Amino acid sequence: MRSASTIDAFTLRRRPPAEKFTDIGFRQLTLVLAGSVAAILLAIFLTVFQGAREAMASFGLSFLTSSSWDPVNNQYGAFVAIYGTLVTSLLSLLIAVPLGVGTAIFITEDLIPRRPRELIGLMVELLAAIPSVVLGLWAIFVMEPVIRPVLVLLHGLLGWFPLFSTAPQGPGTAPAVLILVVMVLPIITAISRDALNQVPIELRQGAYGVGTTRWGAIFNVILPAAISSITGGVMLSLGRAMGETMAVTMIIGNSLNFSFSLLAPGNTIASMLANQFGEADGIQVSALMYAALILMVLTFAVNVVAQYIVRRLSLRY
Repeated sequence: MRSASTIDAFTLRRRPPAEKFTDIGFRQLTLVLAGSVAAILLAIFLTVFQGAREAMASFGLSFLTSSSWDPVNNQYGAFVAIYGTLVTSLLSLLIAVPLGVGTAIFITEDLIPRRPRELIGLMVELLAAIPSVVLGLWAIFVMEPVIRPVLVLLHGLLGWFPLFSTAPQGPGTAPAVLILVVMVLPIITAISRDALNQVPIELRQGAYGVGTTRWGAIFNVILPAAISSITGGVMLSLGRAMGETMAVTMIIGNSLNFSFSLLAPGNTIASMLANQFGEADGIQVSALMYAALILMVLTFAVNVVAQYIVRRLSLRY
């Protein structure tokens, strides 16, 4: 009995010469393209690493824990930006995931007629096409004035709690979180919708056949069957939120002073790079490269964790 590799080799030899050449050429082309992507990624990493070496030698790991950013005295620490990046990204997902998955369920299930569902899906996809700078302008002139009374109320009621201890005065971390919700919501919704549409119809029919309700079928059968793809979309959105630049830069306040409060101005690594790289010189450039390297490592870690979770969930379900 022939092995799989023997069968593949035998099949390849039996093919006509032109078809065999096309198959080999296609394999080589895909190998070159995949290798090009890996080479570009490696080149970017080496460029950033080379630029960060001076700051890494000067500040070491204290760069991760220091909140001092003083170009005059050449003292640099990225803790404020790292904290802002993680807080804004995670909080935006905390809000966007229920909204995105819920919208996907609403679109894919027959809760309303087909035409309105298609219209909602189209509007969600169009939301992803809006440039981030336009969303940043909308956040400044429309969203922030609208939500400011709510933030003032939160400060009045929960001002004793560190997360709401600062009186809102305009741009801040909370508006940045909300604009990130707007930006990652289409990604989560689109991927979740496609994942739910790929669930075999037999699973739905089997769930209804044993007497479950519509919501029982959704939460006990359909969502578990699509959970690996949905999780992959969520992790992809996390990487998108961590790297967002323009909209966050325009609304977060770009403060270099550390504060636990979500109502105070903050900063992220991406916004710090956008604000300072054009005017930086000397070791400040290396410090910004060091911060960029940290952002790359965080994004890489997110992708590794996403692959691990998706594989585990795929094996489980």
